[in-house]
Amino acid sequence: MNDKRIFVIGSYIVALVMDTEHIPLKGETLVGSNFHSAHGGKGSNQAVQAARLGVDVSFVGKVGNDSFGEDFLSLCRAENVTYEHVSFHNTLPTATGFIICSSDGYNIITIDIGALNGLTKSDIDRGIESMHTDDIVLIQLEIPLEIAYYAAQQSKAKGAKVIFNPAPAFNLTNMDLSVIDYLTPNETEARICLGLKPQDSVDNKTIAEQLLGKGCKNVIITLGEMGSMFCNNHRSMYIPPYKLPKLIDSTGAGDAFNAALAVALSEEMEIEDALRFANAAGALSCTRLDTIPSFHNRKEIESFMKEYTIVVEDITNDYLV
Repeated sequence: MNDKRIFVIGSYIVALVMDTEHIPLKGETLVGSNFHSAHGGKGSNQAVQAARLGVDVSFVGKVGNDSFGEDFLSLCRAENVTYEHVSFHNTLPTATGFIICSSDGYNIITIDIGALNGLTKSDIDRGIESMHTDDIVLIQLEIPLEIAYYAAQQSKAKGAKVIFNPAPAFNLTNMDLSVIDYLTPNETEARICLGLKPQDSVDNKTIAEQLLGKGCKNVIITLGEMGSMFCNNHRSMYIPPYKLPKLIDSTGAGDAFNAALAVALSEEMEIEDALRFANAAGALSCTRLDTIPSFHNRKEIESFMKEYTIVVEDITNDYLV
């Protein structure tokens, strides 16, 4: 029986979405359609996906003292996510994103992270007070970088395994990353973490090795439809993707990957199996629209994996992804 818990420290952002014929010009007023709100934020996405995989998940974060904040607690109740360490900010609103989607496939997005700016070190201390050795903590960067790093430090001090998903990415070259067990950027984020341009042509294995040089123990770079790669000081591996008959919506695939990785590590899967499982969760999420509605349960993912044989390949200096 798996008695390890997953602590997700991060963001909840409500998305307010509207469709328009085209992106409005400066000063232009348009009549839109299909207005709706949706649960968002990398932290809440990852918490929900992990909970759907059947593990004990606790969320540490902050929302506004408003209806959107209450909506998040309702989501946690519905998805069996423990929320006793979600606090309310009395003056800042719940983080909100306004999204306008045009009929030709473009969008514009503005985000006010609101109450997330009010997340404090004291909130982190209270949130992880009950953390045990070998629990898993999953952190993203839609909260202030200083607070995210502090959460990694304090979690590591308690003996937890720290997964640090640098999304959105920041330059981490001046930080000691030795408190991070697994750094999980995508290709673009990995380069930004090193202070490089997002499109820098250095190969991914070299990028991963440079990130290891900053102190983190393992680097996992997600490669979208190409799968993922793993690198530490002992081994480098390429994990091929699960092929899909049709890609519907890739939004949230990275969150599904990180959540499934956390679950696999909490269950002490071998790293090859953990990465196959994470790849499968990320791939399956692309078969449905939106984020949280796209996340699958354990039975669905395991059934999907039985249809494919994914062979992990060691990466040598002659094999650069």
